[in-house]
Amino acid sequence: MELCSISCSTPPPVVVQISSSKVKLAASLSLPILSKPKLSSNNINTKQCLYSKKKTIVRCGGVAPPAADYALEPLPADIHVTESPQPNSRVRLSVEVPRAVCEDSYQRVLNEFMKHAKVPGFRPGKNVPENIILNYVGKQNVQKAVIESILKRTLPHAMSSVDGRALKDSVHIATKFSEMEKTFTSLNKLIYDVVADVAPEVKWVSEDAYKNMKIVVEIDSDIDAQRTSKEELRRRHKSLSVLRIVTDRGLQIGDVAVLDISAITIEQDGSSAQKIPSAETTGFNFDTEDGDKVLPGFLDSIIGIQRGETKSFPLVFPESWNQENLRGVHAQFTVECKELFYRDFPELGDSIADKLLPGCSTLEEVKKALLERCLGVEKTAKEQATDNAILDQLTKLVEVDVPQSLFEEQGRQFYGAKLLELQGSVKLNENQLASLTSPKAVNEYLEGQKENIINVIKQNLAVGDIFKRENLQFPTEELVKEVENSIAEFKRQNQDYDEERVKDQVEDILEGAKVLEWLREHTDVKYICR
Repeated sequence: MELCSISCSTPPPVVVQISSSKVKLAASLSLPILSKPKLSSNNINTKQCLYSKKKTIVRCGGVAPPAADYALEPLPADIHVTESPQPNSRVRLSVEVPRAVCEDSYQRVLNEFMKHAKVPGFRPGKNVPENIILNYVGKQNVQKAVIESILKRTLPHAMSSVDGRALKDSVHIATKFSEMEKTFTSLNKLIYDVVADVAPEVKWVSEDAYKNMKIVVEIDSDIDAQRTSKEELRRRHKSLSVLRIVTDRGLQIGDVAVLDISAITIEQDGSSAQKIPSAETTGFNFDTEDGDKVLPGFLDSIIGIQRGETKSFPLVFPESWNQENLRGVHAQFTVECKELFYRDFPELGDSIADKLLPGCSTLEEVKKALLERCLGVEKTAKEQATDNAILDQLTKLVEVDVPQSLFEEQGRQFYGAKLLELQGSVKLNENQLASLTSPKAVNEYLEGQKENIINVIKQNLAVGDIFKRENLQFPTEELVKEVENSIAEFKRQNQDYDEERVKDQVEDILEGAKVLEWLREHTDVKYICR
């Protein structure tokens, strides 16, 4: 039955609210720090597959090694590269390959065809006149092979200007192959454009903006350890009680009733009333001590109802109701009390201490132990809320032109984690999995979560920038230990892993923890209770 509702109002800027509904999760929440953008040098990802006999001259999505490890082939002449900044931290490299390089590549390709082509009338490896090779192989095919050769030789040189800045797998040739063919044919030189996402620059609203933050964390009174420990004691005491049938009175606070409930809309314009299916239920076990969790006014309206009695009364769904279609709706409820029980409690004293909390011999020991546990939960929740408030504030203090490739990478990480969580709770069949992993489903998720994804990227980049600015460090042995623990966990789960990637992710987490520790010490944090 949809009688319960949790109201989630949007908090004011720089104010984080914590309520009791979040406490149970707080201890297990990890820092929302994603991996830093990975830089790569000469990462070439062509949009089109370039022609060759096997059509694999340049592989789509291929990643070249860093420039430091890449032996750039000497060219007979220098190529001309013009770099132009583009939106979203992207650069466009306009590359002009001079005639000398084109002619040298042409001769190389021709020599290769001479070595391997089996031309009738000529022994393999022997020189074949140029016109005969062109006729045998096809002038157009030779030209395609020459363009491919030029690209292979000149791309590493062109990309050297963004060495150390280009993001992994973001580099691709933007010029269509057909356009390169036209230029090559008419000018006997090659002109093409390469685009690449580069590591975005973090711009702070002021140099020391992150050093003077003021955060207000608004805490729901339900999180208070004193209150929650008393509620936990009450819950445990209730679990030891026995339900007994009420025979001589109506419903009171503390009772448990079994109810049949139905509801219809009250139309202000006099039109026909409609049933409210989500408000209908039979055999609903209603604990009156949970009256604050149901529709406002419901409990007050049924107080005094007796077993076998039916009551009808009007209620209005509040504007904060979780079902949007019911907000502000006037409804007429009908409730029949099928059964009515009261709780017969054992005396709350030392005699039941061990049942309330195993290992305790007195009621005071139980109270003390429960309070310590709740204090721990409260502390964890406050720390998590503080970290979240700090990270939220960082997004307001930085300007970052987020590259599309970084947005998509992090967004897909989010979506992958979501699918794993879903797969863990609901066993998806092949059709469902195929539907959820389709490009359409992924793109819809990326678009719907665009703001959240960008904010987390901004937080991550801001944290990384602070780590460098403040010269923060963490012990090497801590990194080694955490990497070993992570790899051991992968092995226990029989999962594949990339050790270098594991190390990168552990570094990111340790950096994030160190930065948040530093920020907590340098941030003015104020806690207020609602």
